[in-house]
Amino acid sequence: MIGSTGVNVVLGAIVSHKLLQLSFQGIALGARYALVALGFVVIFRATQAINFAQGGLVVAGAYLTYNAYHTWDAPFWLAVLFGMLGTALIGALIERLVLRRMVGQPTFTVIMITIGLLFVINELVTTVWGTDTLALNDPWGIKTKNALDVTVLVKDLWTIGLAAAVLLGFFLFFRYSRMGVAMRATAVDQEAALAQGISVRRVFALSWAISGLVAALAGVTLASGPGNLNPNIGLIALAAFPAMILGGLDSPGGAVIGGLVIGLTQVLTAGYQSDLGLDSLGAGFKDVVPYVVMVLILLVRPYGLFGTKEVRRV
Repeated sequence: MIGSTGVNVVLGAIVSHKLLQLSFQGIALGARYALVALGFVVIFRATQAINFAQGGLVVAGAYLTYNAYHTWDAPFWLAVLFGMLGTALIGALIERLVLRRMVGQPTFTVIMITIGLLFVINELVTTVWGTDTLALNDPWGIKTKNALDVTVLVKDLWTIGLAAAVLLGFFLFFRYSRMGVAMRATAVDQEAALAQGISVRRVFALSWAISGLVAALAGVTLASGPGNLNPNIGLIALAAFPAMILGGLDSPGGAVIGGLVIGLTQVLTAGYQSDLGLDSLGAGFKDVVPYVVMVLILLVRPYGLFGTKEVRRV
């Protein structure tokens, strides 16, 4: 018979293995949320408005990549590049044809327009490609690797790597490039930026284009694997919303941290719900927990973990 010490050792090993497996899955999911949240942050930093059309850009980027890869037989990475550039163009056109006319209008009006744009983009996607679930047939497929006795999907490794690369790119762009500095200045004070000769309209257009680039990457990671491409992947934007709020509306680093926190929270909740005797709360409980975490964080830090605190003089 195995003594109590042996049982504890075996139980500890099982728990540790399960925790490692779930943690990696949570980080991979969080990386997807982070890519979506980064698109939100770029628009908010430039315009102080939340872009609810980001989910539509995610869907458009994924389908444009699918079209280039399967219809035109382009190499996968070239198809991804086409999807990114195409979605960036869509974002820039939205800013030029629609939102530029709303400069000076209440922020609430701009937000409502982005909600309308979300439905328009989704309807256009379903009209062109239909509603059937498609297979992107990316190079990763269902390939796996073993690390620390944990089985990980290759597509998840790529997702984490892409999120890290995008965050680094954001840091370098905003810190060292001339346009990045101009975007930071515009986010702080639009009138002062105009006085310094900065083209605020160009900043707005670029922010929407960058948001489209990131959205396409997010769409590809969400559609990767067998039979995952469908218009519903845009709903991930709603799941990424707590990540953006939790990390801070104007913080790219906060978006990544918030995405990881939300991803880990969801996966760990789903993995340990039965063990904790919480099955009575329902299978959808894991989708509620991120919002609970968001509310708790905002009660302590109203501007998110890394958001910029506004100081108003009365």
